[in-house]
Amino acid sequence: MSFYRPTGLLTPDPAALAYASVELAALEYQARRGEIIVLYADETILWRFALPRAGWWHRQAQRYRLPTRPLTQRQIKREEALKREAWRRYRSWSRITSGVLLSIIGAVQYGTSKVFYKSVPQFDAEGFRHYIHQIMATFAPTGKEVVMVVDRSGIHRAHTLASTLAHWHGRFRLQLLPARCGHHLNPIEGFWRVLKDKIGAGRCFPDLQQLYWRVRRVFIAHHEQPIYAFRW
Repeated sequence: MSFYRPTGLLTPDPAALAYASVELAALEYQARRGEIIVLYADETILWRFALPRAGWWHRQAQRYRLPTRPLTQRQIKREEALKREAWRRYRSWSRITSGVLLSIIGAVQYGTSKVFYKSVPQFDAEGFRHYIHQIMATFAPTGKEVVMVVDRSGIHRAHTLASTLAHWHGRFRLQLLPARCGHHLNPIEGFWRVLKDKIGAGRCFPDLQQLYWRVRRVFIAHHEQPIYAFRW
């Protein structure tokens, strides 16, 4: 298998990386036999305002504009607080305009290009719990056990997930990767990079709602014609 491997990351323990590769190979073998469903999951953050990146401004300067002054940390926190307040009130992204960050949880099904995603107000165990239920609403009717491969971030190891994992016991389980192995073993990492390019390098959105709908359109386009070729 060939995965996207960004540079500049902390190097994982070679023995742990090798052992995890063997474990994943065994899971993928079971998936190819139709015994289980393997999902590679991860989270990413999308900014409503452009982050300058070398090379994009010359060809897109007429299309996109950067804010005249960068937001302060205080302004970002205020916008995010307003976003979470609006989410608690409406529970609908179509009603939310405030906010700077759009947090996405996603997973790709092994052997396919199918990506299942969910937008959440922030990364926490509650949002991840809802995401697990969303995944099982899709795959529980197959009668196959779902194995979700994730890194060792706090939301994947939270004690508050215990009731959800107990509810789906025997039908769903988490496979934790060793520390610092996510970018080496999780193929959805490369998809996030392409997704952000498709949304628009250097693009600014007037409100969070428009960024949300842009993300939806890109995901729909991916399901119709994959924007990223997963190499299994």
